[in-house]
Amino acid sequence: MALTSSSSSSAITALLKPHLQLSNEPIISFSPSFFTLSSKPLLSSSKPNVKINFFSSQTAVSLKWRTEASIFSGLFTKSKDIKTLKDELFDAIAPLDRGAEAAPEDQQRVDQIALKLEALNEIKEPLKSNLLNGKWELLYTTSQSLLQTKRPKFLRPNGKIYQAINVDTLRAQNMETWPFFNQATANLVPINARRVAVKFDYFRIVGLIPIKSPGSGRGQLEITYLDEELRISRGNRENLFILKMVDPSYRVPL
Repeated sequence: MALTSSSSSSAITALLKPHLQLSNEPIISFSPSFFTLSSKPLLSSSKPNVKINFFSSQTAVSLKWRTEASIFSGLFTKSKDIKTLKDELFDAIAPLDRGAEAAPEDQQRVDQIALKLEALNEIKEPLKSNLLNGKWELLYTTSQSLLQTKRPKFLRPNGKIYQAINVDTLRAQNMETWPFFNQATANLVPINARRVAVKFDYFRIVGLIPIKSPGSGRGQLEITYLDEELRISRGNRENLFILKMVDPSYRVPL
Protein backbone atom coordinates (compact mmCIF):
# COMPACT_ATOMS: atom_id res chain seq x y z
CA MET A 1 0.00 0.00 0.00
CA ALA A 2 1.18 3.57 -0.62
CA LEU A 3 1.04 6.72 1.43
CA THR A 4 1.35 10.39 0.54
CA SER A 5 1.58 12.92 3.38
CA SER A 6 2.82 16.41 4.30
CA SER A 7 6.39 17.03 5.40
CA SER A 8 5.34 16.65 9.04
CA SER A 9 4.26 13.10 8.38
CA SER A 10 7.14 11.84 6.23
CA ALA A 11 7.41 8.66 8.26
CA ILE A 12 3.78 7.85 7.42
CA THR A 13 4.43 8.68 3.79
CA ALA A 14 7.27 6.16 3.73
CA LEU A 15 4.97 3.58 5.31
CA LEU A 16 1.88 3.94 3.16
CA LYS A 17 2.73 5.30 -0.27
CA PRO A 18 3.80 2.03 -1.94
CA HIS A 19 0.84 0.18 -0.49
CA LEU A 20 -1.86 2.36 -1.94
CA GLN A 21 -0.70 3.39 -5.39
CA LEU A 22 -1.16 0.76 -7.96
CA SER A 23 -0.76 0.61 -11.68
CA ASN A 24 -3.44 1.81 -14.05
CA GLU A 25 -2.05 -0.63 -16.61
CA PRO A 26 -4.06 -3.67 -17.48
CA ILE A 27 -3.06 -6.30 -15.12
CA ILE A 28 -9.11 -24.02 -14.89
CA SER A 29 -12.05 -24.42 -15.81
CA PHE A 30 -13.34 -27.92 -16.50
CA SER A 31 -15.53 -28.55 -19.54
CA PRO A 32 -17.01 -32.05 -19.29
CA SER A 33 -17.46 -34.00 -22.48
CA PHE A 34 -20.99 -34.97 -23.42
CA PHE A 35 -21.70 -38.50 -24.43
CA THR A 36 -24.72 -39.77 -26.40
CA LEU A 37 -25.61 -43.35 -25.60
CA SER A 38 -27.98 -44.99 -28.02
CA SER A 39 -30.82 -47.04 -26.58
CA LYS A 40 -31.54 -48.61 -30.02
CA PRO A 41 -30.99 -52.38 -30.03
CA LEU A 42 -27.90 -53.50 -31.88
CA LEU A 43 -29.66 -56.65 -33.11
CA SER A 44 -32.90 -56.70 -35.07
CA SER A 45 -35.61 -57.82 -32.71
CA SER A 46 -39.14 -56.91 -31.79
CA LYS A 47 -38.23 -57.27 -28.11
CA PRO A 48 -36.21 -54.70 -26.16
CA ASN A 49 -32.56 -55.62 -25.78
CA VAL A 50 -32.48 -55.30 -22.02
CA LYS A 51 -28.88 -56.40 -21.69
CA ILE A 52 -27.53 -53.71 -24.01
CA ASN A 53 -29.65 -50.98 -22.38
CA PHE A 54 -28.43 -52.07 -18.98
CA PHE A 55 -24.83 -51.89 -20.19
CA SER A 56 -25.42 -48.37 -21.58
CA SER A 57 -26.88 -47.28 -18.25
CA GLN A 58 -23.93 -48.66 -16.36
CA THR A 59 -21.55 -46.96 -18.80
CA ALA A 60 -23.24 -43.60 -18.20
CA VAL A 61 -22.90 -44.05 -14.43
CA SER A 62 -19.26 -45.00 -14.84
CA LEU A 63 -18.55 -41.97 -17.02
CA LYS A 64 -20.26 -39.67 -14.52
CA TRP A 65 -18.24 -41.17 -11.65
CA ARG A 66 -14.97 -40.77 -13.57
CA THR A 67 -15.84 -37.16 -14.43
CA GLU A 68 -16.59 -36.30 -10.78
CA ALA A 69 -13.45 -38.10 -9.63
CA SER A 70 -11.40 -36.14 -12.18
CA ILE A 71 -12.81 -32.83 -10.94
CA PHE A 72 -12.11 -33.77 -7.32
CA SER A 73 -8.58 -34.88 -8.20
CA GLY A 74 -7.97 -31.57 -10.02
CA LEU A 75 -9.17 -29.52 -7.06
CA PHE A 76 -7.03 -31.56 -4.67
CA THR A 77 -3.96 -31.07 -6.87
CA LYS A 78 -4.58 -27.31 -7.10
CA SER A 79 -4.91 -26.99 -3.31
CA LYS A 80 -1.71 -29.00 -2.86
CA ASP A 81 0.10 -26.75 -5.34
CA ILE A 82 -1.09 -23.61 -3.51
CA LYS A 83 0.08 -24.94 -0.14
CA THR A 84 3.45 -25.91 -1.57
CA LEU A 85 3.91 -22.48 -3.16
CA LYS A 86 2.88 -20.66 0.02
CA ASP A 87 5.37 -22.66 2.09
CA GLU A 88 8.03 -21.90 -0.50
CA LEU A 89 7.14 -18.20 -0.42
CA PHE A 90 7.27 -17.94 3.37
CA ASP A 91 10.63 -19.75 3.44
CA ALA A 92 12.00 -17.42 0.75
CA ILE A 93 11.06 -14.16 2.50
CA ALA A 94 11.79 -15.24 6.09
CA PRO A 95 15.50 -14.21 6.11
CA LEU A 96 15.03 -11.02 4.04
CA ASP A 97 14.06 -8.57 6.84
CA ARG A 98 10.80 -7.59 5.13
CA GLY A 99 12.76 -7.12 1.88
CA ALA A 100 15.48 -4.83 3.25
CA GLU A 101 18.09 -7.60 2.94
CA ALA A 102 16.90 -8.90 -0.43
CA ALA A 103 19.44 -9.10 -3.25
CA PRO A 104 18.18 -8.85 -6.85
CA GLU A 105 18.17 -12.64 -7.16
CA ASP A 106 16.10 -12.87 -3.95
CA GLN A 107 13.59 -10.39 -5.33
CA GLN A 108 13.37 -12.35 -8.57
CA ARG A 109 12.76 -15.62 -6.75
CA VAL A 110 10.03 -14.14 -4.54
CA ASP A 111 8.38 -12.48 -7.54
CA GLN A 112 8.31 -15.74 -9.50
CA ILE A 113 6.64 -17.59 -6.62
CA ALA A 114 4.11 -14.78 -6.23
CA LEU A 115 3.28 -14.94 -9.95
CA LYS A 116 2.57 -18.67 -9.67
CA LEU A 117 0.24 -18.07 -6.72
CA GLU A 118 -1.54 -15.25 -8.52
CA ALA A 119 -2.20 -17.63 -11.42
CA LEU A 120 -3.93 -20.03 -8.98
CA ASN A 121 -5.93 -17.32 -7.22
CA GLU A 122 -9.43 -18.64 -6.44
CA ILE A 123 -10.88 -15.37 -5.13
CA LYS A 124 -11.62 -13.50 -8.34
CA GLU A 125 -13.48 -10.65 -6.62
CA PRO A 126 -11.57 -9.98 -3.38
CA LEU A 127 -13.44 -6.77 -2.60
CA LYS A 128 -16.59 -8.85 -2.25
CA SER A 129 -14.95 -11.42 0.02
CA ASN A 130 -15.05 -11.43 3.82
CA LEU A 131 -11.56 -12.96 3.72
CA LEU A 132 -10.26 -9.43 3.19
CA ASN A 133 -11.56 -8.24 6.58
CA GLY A 134 -9.11 -7.95 9.47
CA LYS A 135 -5.54 -6.98 10.31
CA TRP A 136 -2.70 -8.05 8.01
CA GLU A 137 1.03 -7.97 8.75
CA LEU A 138 3.42 -6.83 6.02
CA LEU A 139 5.95 -9.62 5.50
CA TYR A 140 7.74 -8.43 2.40
CA THR A 141 7.95 -5.54 -0.06
CA THR A 142 10.27 -4.30 -2.80
CA SER A 143 9.36 -0.66 -2.11
CA GLN A 144 12.43 1.35 -1.13
CA SER A 145 10.29 4.30 -0.02
CA LEU A 146 8.85 1.99 2.62
CA LEU A 147 11.97 0.03 3.52
CA GLN A 148 14.19 3.17 3.66
CA THR A 149 17.36 1.09 3.37
CA LYS A 150 19.49 4.21 2.80
CA ARG A 151 18.67 5.48 6.27
CA PRO A 152 20.48 4.31 9.42
CA LYS A 153 18.63 1.29 10.73
CA PHE A 154 17.44 3.07 13.89
CA LEU A 155 15.57 5.58 11.68
CA ARG A 156 13.71 2.89 9.77
CA PRO A 157 10.43 1.22 10.79
CA ASN A 158 11.97 -1.64 12.76
CA GLY A 159 8.81 -3.01 14.35
CA LYS A 160 5.95 -4.79 12.64
CA ILE A 161 3.83 -2.98 10.08
CA TYR A 162 0.13 -3.74 9.78
CA GLN A 163 -2.65 -2.93 7.37
CA ALA A 164 -6.35 -3.44 8.14
CA ILE A 165 -9.30 -3.41 5.76
CA ASN A 166 -13.06 -3.47 6.33
CA VAL A 167 -15.03 -4.64 3.31
CA ASP A 168 -18.41 -3.73 4.80
CA THR A 169 -17.51 -0.11 5.65
CA LEU A 170 -14.87 0.32 2.92
CA ARG A 171 -12.32 1.60 5.42
CA ALA A 172 -8.56 0.97 5.58
CA GLN A 173 -5.92 1.62 8.22
CA ASN A 174 -2.12 1.42 8.19
CA MET A 175 -0.30 0.93 11.48
CA GLU A 176 3.41 1.23 12.08
CA THR A 177 4.94 0.00 15.36
CA TRP A 178 8.41 0.59 16.85
CA PRO A 179 9.87 3.19 16.85
CA PHE A 180 7.35 5.61 15.28
CA PHE A 181 3.86 4.13 15.93
CA ASN A 182 2.38 6.19 13.11
CA GLN A 183 -1.08 5.44 11.74
CA ALA A 184 -3.33 6.49 8.87
CA THR A 185 -6.96 5.82 8.00
CA ALA A 186 -8.62 6.04 4.61
CA ASN A 187 -11.87 5.56 2.69
CA LEU A 188 -11.94 3.04 -0.15
CA VAL A 189 -13.81 3.68 -3.39
CA PRO A 190 -14.24 0.54 -5.53
CA ILE A 191 -13.09 0.78 -9.14
CA ASN A 192 -13.75 -2.88 -9.85
CA ALA A 193 -13.88 -6.11 -7.85
CA ARG A 194 -10.09 -6.12 -7.36
CA ARG A 195 -9.11 -2.47 -7.25
CA VAL A 196 -10.03 0.55 -5.14
CA ALA A 197 -9.17 4.21 -5.06
CA VAL A 198 -7.85 5.18 -1.62
CA LYS A 199 -8.56 8.55 -0.02
CA PHE A 200 -6.82 9.19 3.31
CA ASP A 201 -8.66 11.25 5.87
CA TYR A 202 -6.46 11.20 9.00
CA PHE A 203 -2.88 10.53 10.01
CA ARG A 204 -1.71 9.96 13.57
CA ILE A 205 1.84 10.80 14.63
CA VAL A 206 3.19 8.42 17.30
CA GLY A 207 -0.31 6.98 17.33
CA LEU A 208 -1.70 9.97 19.24
CA ILE A 209 -1.54 13.28 17.39
CA PRO A 210 -4.27 13.42 14.70
CA ILE A 211 -3.55 15.31 11.50
CA LYS A 212 -6.24 15.76 8.88
CA SER A 213 -5.16 14.71 5.41
CA PRO A 214 -4.22 17.69 3.21
CA GLY A 215 -5.97 15.96 0.31
CA SER A 216 -2.84 14.68 -1.39
CA GLY A 217 -2.96 11.29 0.35
CA ARG A 218 -4.53 9.31 -2.47
CA GLY A 219 -3.72 6.24 -4.46
CA GLN A 220 -5.01 2.89 -5.69
CA LEU A 221 -4.81 -0.64 -4.36
CA GLU A 222 -5.20 -3.85 -6.34
CA ILE A 223 -5.31 -7.28 -4.75
CA THR A 224 -3.82 -9.98 -6.95
CA TYR A 225 -4.06 -12.96 -4.56
CA LEU A 226 -6.24 -13.60 -1.51
CA ASP A 227 -7.02 -16.48 0.81
CA GLU A 228 -7.65 -16.83 4.54
CA GLU A 229 -3.93 -16.54 5.32
CA LEU A 230 -2.16 -14.66 2.52
CA ARG A 231 -2.68 -11.47 0.53
CA ILE A 232 -0.56 -10.21 -2.38
CA SER A 233 -0.76 -6.72 -3.92
CA ARG A 234 1.21 -4.97 -6.66
CA GLY A 235 2.01 -1.29 -7.16
CA ASN A 236 2.37 1.04 -10.13
CA ARG A 237 6.16 1.14 -9.69
CA GLU A 238 6.32 -2.62 -10.07
CA ASN A 239 6.58 -3.03 -6.30
CA LEU A 240 5.35 -6.20 -4.66
CA PHE A 241 3.62 -6.42 -1.26
CA ILE A 242 3.03 -9.65 0.65
CA LEU A 243 0.93 -9.70 3.81
CA LYS A 244 -0.19 -12.38 6.25
CA MET A 245 -3.45 -12.38 8.22
CA VAL A 246 -2.92 -11.94 11.98
CA ASP A 247 -6.36 -10.92 13.31
CA PRO A 248 -9.51 -11.53 11.22
CA SER A 249 -11.71 -10.01 13.96
CA TYR A 250 -10.02 -6.58 13.88
CA ARG A 251 -12.11 -3.70 12.50
CA VAL A 252 -10.94 -0.30 11.28
CA PRO A 253 -12.26 2.63 13.36
CA LEU A 254 -14.91 4.70 11.61
